[in-house]
Amino acid sequence: MTKAPEINDLTKIDHIAIQVRDGKLAETVDFYLQKFACQVEYQDDTWALLAFQNIKLAFVIPAQHPPHIAIVSPEAESFGALKTHRDGTRSVYVDDPSSNKLEIMAPY
Repeated sequence: MTKAPEINDLTKIDHIAIQVRDGKLAETVDFYLQKFACQVEYQDDTWALLAFQNIKLAFVIPAQHPPHIAIVSPEAESFGALKTHRDGTRSVYVDDPSSNKLEIMAPY
């Protein structure tokens, strides 16, 4: 019988990205900042990244970024060629068997 991994050995979800309506990015960020204890890690006209205690939440506009779940993996390169992003992270986008978009990120 295979032993379950310890909690510290579990794969890390870096962030979950959800799409916002065009023109509503700043308003959406303001809503979350007013309603919840979180902070902005990054924000521009196409996406924002908010840090919560246990996870990050990204808001993306449809024309720029797909909604996705970002998972950090030391095996990221085995999923495909990694792209370096403006924040210095490196990742590749793939689909799971149900066509959900995953961003596989190299450890940073």
